[in-house]
Amino acid sequence: MAEIYDVAVKVISQKGHCAQGHKVGDEWIIKDYCTPAGICMGAFDSIFPVAAVMAFDGKFPWSSDPDTTELACSDAQNPVVFEVRRLKK
Repeated sequence: MAEIYDVAVKVISQKGHCAQGHKVGDEWIIKDYCTPAGICMGAFDSIFPVAAVMAFDGKFPWSSDPDTTELACSDAQNPVVFEVRRLKK
């Protein structure tokens, strides 16, 4: 069976007004497929598919580091950008 990694999500940029109040430096750990407390569900909806790939040791061809990628939440008027990072055990 494949190893499943925990995944860290960190806010690295925030513009405009985030309705959830996320700010640069906020961080969560995704483990056991549970939604971390305090994270915006709209943002988590964008993050989860990427986190699932990272959890199963997948890679993204556009990322120079195979253990890290970046993505933004779906609020185009007030984008919050997240770093998604696989945590090696």
